[in-house]
Amino acid sequence: MSECPICGGIGLVRVVNPEGLWVSRGCECQQMEREQRRLAAAHIPERYRHYTLDGYETAFRGADASLGRAHLTARKFVEAYPVDTAGKGLLFAGSIGVGKTHLAVGVLRRLVQERGVKGLFCDYRELLKSIQNSYNPQVQTTELELLKPVFAAEVLVLDDLGAQKPNEWVWDTVALILNTRYNDKQTTIITTNYLDLPAGTGFRTDEKGSKAARSEDTLGDRIGDRMRSRLSEMCVLVEMTGKDFRQSVKRATFG
Repeated sequence: MSECPICGGIGLVRVVNPEGLWVSRGCECQQMEREQRRLAAAHIPERYRHYTLDGYETAFRGADASLGRAHLTARKFVEAYPVDTAGKGLLFAGSIGVGKTHLAVGVLRRLVQERGVKGLFCDYRELLKSIQNSYNPQVQTTELELLKPVFAAEVLVLDDLGAQKPNEWVWDTVALILNTRYNDKQTTIITTNYLDLPAGTGFRTDEKGSKAARSEDTLGDRIGDRMRSRLSEMCVLVEMTGKDFRQSVKRATFG
């Protein structure tokens, strides 16, 4: 960071307080540096670092009304944090490409920048793989060391919950993470591509809107109904529907 033209790099400036006395206070450059350190510590992936609540688009042609409602809920959550949120988080649930991760990261960024929150972004599948890898005798990092920052984060974004193929170990690990944060009243913001329904209740529909014979997985199928019930206590459900945003508005192009 270049030398601040206001404080000369010492981090303090002299100002007159309401009583007319000269006092010292922290310079804005110092505050910005602390903010950047908190953002770096949140480990938001490079691909998502530009995601902000102000940059979330809801006015494009064919946008589902649920996107606007989700955007408004995210904004209100930031405004209410932490007094009126009381340790609760958000569960963004919906189809692929509707901007769930965008809103989750946007909330995290605002809380880090405006509330001084110590936050953390975790990709669900990568976290589970790292934990599994810690069981390798040649790996020095232990499961407890990997989970310590997950437990300690004031605000945790757990992205793509349910993406890992479910088994007993996966369910036990999810239970450990969610129950620990629930008991400590820590705020957890979650995204998932699965409908918030009990196991065995999801059905695909045909072109006429009728239920097809083949069922599709629900959140209950992917993380277990017990943990899905826990989530209903931990998070406010934000359902999002619509076409894949990336396929319509943000399709990759050259030039």
